[in-house]
Amino acid sequence: MANIHSQKKCILRSERERLENRRYTSTIRTYFRRLQAAVAEGDDAASDSEFKKLTSTVDKAVKRGALHRNTGARKKARAARVRAGEPEA
Repeated sequence: MANIHSQKKCILRSERERLENRRYTSTIRTYFRRLQAAVAEGDDAASDSEFKKLTSTVDKAVKRGALHRNTGARKKARAARVRAGEPEA
C-alpha cells in the first residue's frame, strides 16, 4: 500500500474508474446478448428497443472514455449487422 497521501488518492480514484468502465462494458455485453436473442425470436419491437439501448450505452461509454471510439464504432456496426439479420462472421 502507498504511503503518500496523493498516491492513496490516486489508487482509490483508479479503482473507482475501473469499476465504472467495467459497468459500461458489462452493460454493453448484456444488451448485445439481448439483441441477439430478440433477433433470434423474430421480435422486431424488442430488437429495435435493445438496439437503441445498446447504441446509446456505447456512445456514452465512448464519451466517458470507457471505450475507444473505434471500438465503439465496431460494436455499433456489429449490432447493426445482427439487427439486419446478417450471419456472424
